[in-house]
Amino acid sequence: MYGKITGYHVDNNKVRIDYGRISATVEAITPAIINIFLPLSGSKKPSHAIEGEKGVPVDLAVKQEADELVITTDQLAIRVGADFKVDFHTRAGQVICRDYRGKREAFVRRGKTSLIGEEGHQVVAHIGGNRVEVLKELIGDEYFYGLGETTGHLNKRGYQYQMWNTDDPSPHTESHEKLYKSIPFLLTLRKKLAYGLFFDNSYHSFFNLGKENGGYFYYGAKDGNLNYYFIYGPSVQQVLAGYTYLTGTTPLPQLWALGYHQSRHSYDSWQRVQEVATAFREKKIPCDVLYLDIEYMDGYRIFTWDRERFADFSAGVAKLQAMGFKVVTIIDPGVKKEKGYPVYDEGLKNDYYIKDKDGIPYVNRVWPGEVVYPDFSNAKVREWWGQKHRLLTEQGVAGIWNDMNEPASFDGPIPDDVTFNNDGSPATHAEMHNVYGHLMAKATYNGLKTLTGKRPFVITRACYAGTQKYSTVWTGDNCSHWEHLRMAVPMLLNLGLSGISFCGTDVGGFSFDCNGELLARWVQLGAFFPLFRNHSNMYTRDQEPWAFGAEVEEICRQYINLRYTFLPYLYDLMWEGEKTGLPLMRPLFLSYQDDEETYELNDQFMVGDCLLVAPVLQQGQRCRAVYLPAGEWVDYWSGERHRGPGYVLKKTPLSVCPIYVKAGSILPNFPVRNYVGEREIAELILDLYPGEGSYTHYQDDGETFNYRAGEYNLYRFTQRLTGDKLVLDLEKTAAGYERSYQSFLLKVRGIAATAVNADGHEVAFAKEDGGIMFRIPGTTKRVEIRME
Repeated sequence: MYGKITGYHVDNNKVRIDYGRISATVEAITPAIINIFLPLSGSKKPSHAIEGEKGVPVDLAVKQEADELVITTDQLAIRVGADFKVDFHTRAGQVICRDYRGKREAFVRRGKTSLIGEEGHQVVAHIGGNRVEVLKELIGDEYFYGLGETTGHLNKRGYQYQMWNTDDPSPHTESHEKLYKSIPFLLTLRKKLAYGLFFDNSYHSFFNLGKENGGYFYYGAKDGNLNYYFIYGPSVQQVLAGYTYLTGTTPLPQLWALGYHQSRHSYDSWQRVQEVATAFREKKIPCDVLYLDIEYMDGYRIFTWDRERFADFSAGVAKLQAMGFKVVTIIDPGVKKEKGYPVYDEGLKNDYYIKDKDGIPYVNRVWPGEVVYPDFSNAKVREWWGQKHRLLTEQGVAGIWNDMNEPASFDGPIPDDVTFNNDGSPATHAEMHNVYGHLMAKATYNGLKTLTGKRPFVITRACYAGTQKYSTVWTGDNCSHWEHLRMAVPMLLNLGLSGISFCGTDVGGFSFDCNGELLARWVQLGAFFPLFRNHSNMYTRDQEPWAFGAEVEEICRQYINLRYTFLPYLYDLMWEGEKTGLPLMRPLFLSYQDDEETYELNDQFMVGDCLLVAPVLQQGQRCRAVYLPAGEWVDYWSGERHRGPGYVLKKTPLSVCPIYVKAGSILPNFPVRNYVGEREIAELILDLYPGEGSYTHYQDDGETFNYRAGEYNLYRFTQRLTGDKLVLDLEKTAAGYERSYQSFLLKVRGIAATAVNADGHEVAFAKEDGGIMFRIPGTTKRVEIRME
């Protein structure tokens, strides 16, 4: 295709490789991250996913061997040959990933597609005709993960997907190839190693992961350049750290954002919102956030509210605030085309809308009727859009929900030739479609940050790689189906492996009618989602926690209470994730990479390193098998101890979601409250599972960015068994935040004690649930528990 190498030139970390009529580039971003670039459509444009300079000095060596160029770092050997075939090896020579040299050959499809299509059957099209195409050899032991929000199982081998943000409300099944988000990052796990491939091309792209041929996997894009990043591990955690080094990590959210959220399409008046709010407080079911869907607006015009059903808007918000609720309002990108409507007039005057090929603002239709679309690829538009949120923040609104930002359009798809400013590098909709929601989230996040000074809460439906820097996400319009409950686990795990660690699904399902058993099981699962939001569609039956009778209400209350108990642990994980890129909700192989039994577990997950959750995902299931990796595990409910690796059977009546805690864990807990901030937490509960282990707990003000200037506390807790004693050391390793815990309440599981000593003083203790409980001052340095 390109012929043999005719020459090369080395410029620091970058190697230009000449092939007669085209030159390719191999650039070492770090010793373990390599950028591969071929200008099929022109020079490289700035990335929307990767912001800022990421390159570091790399000790690079280049030599020519016969028809190949060998480029080495201290971790990798990259062999580049004729036709720009690129292979990646370890420095020791082990093949990690290599280009496929054979011919592309899809399996044969027999018969007449027109015949089956006539009856309405879906016809799977062959992928072809792409300007950008890469085939990578299937060595044989690959497991594929990532690719963001995709249907199907955890392991994506044998599947085919498209990256083209799509508003598709039909029930999502394994045959769906594209949904609301495009994250072209593929994480590959092989025996003893892992690597990632980030294809940073925002055009409509395709992945075929061994479906069409067992000899290779395929990536293609309709246009743009070949531009991908190879990210070496060898651990999965290192791959994820490398990917989030490039695209960014999720910033620490405000603490209330980790509470329970209640939404509906739509709570259509202050009266109905108040009814729901009052029910939460009277029934003592914790809740922090209530959402206003599109019915709160005046004729679906963004940045307005209905003057009758939502009269005296700021007073309505204030009333909810006094009850401890935060209000989040929806904002769509479509601006109603209506002279005299200030938002439309401002945007038109300043030339802020995307345009058709004739230079006229492009018009389509969504909820308000005819609309125009802001050009979020223009920095001036992003700043203008961000500042428009003042209309809501001044009313007390705490967060913004971006929807319909694929962008959705009712009168057919937006044409590929619609034009965008792209910050001075003009582009078409074909290039910008997949980053539209990403840029809207960026505009919203920066606007809220400027307007409030607090950590913005933004939730978006559409996104691209790197959106985690600006927004949480949910998985769009799911259904109240058991299959969608099942699919929630691998979908959220793969989002986490794609950098989107703050994510959730609509608990209970959005479309169709939920039932009591399904809601109970979904709330049990949702209690461990990073984003815990119940949301349902108009004209479906009520789906609030009390909607299905006393038994289901009590189960929902129990698990929402459990969520609030675990809040400090979840907050610690989000703090850790901002530094490391690790998600809160994790597939087991992220911690147990050498255990092949974990590679295709679709129905259980870890929350951090301490908790293993095995939810019930099938109707009527009253017992399930749970896989426990190596080590000792404690049943959270019964205290029973199990030794892994291996499977255990757990009875699962409707009230039980199996949870196991790794021995040696120290879990920080809070007392249950109706909402975050209801009362100050002066005492931290430490839930101890005896063994060898340590834990770092983080404390800050829960809402500002002051933590980035050092205003936080860190506590290091370490436990060990020595003879007949359990010893706990407590150390405050950082003291930048003015408030500290006045005391610790220790709950030690599964032991019988004869004495407890804290810093040389005897401490009274009580027996509780097969263990002991006692309180110590917040200044305590060491606790010794003498066991029977």
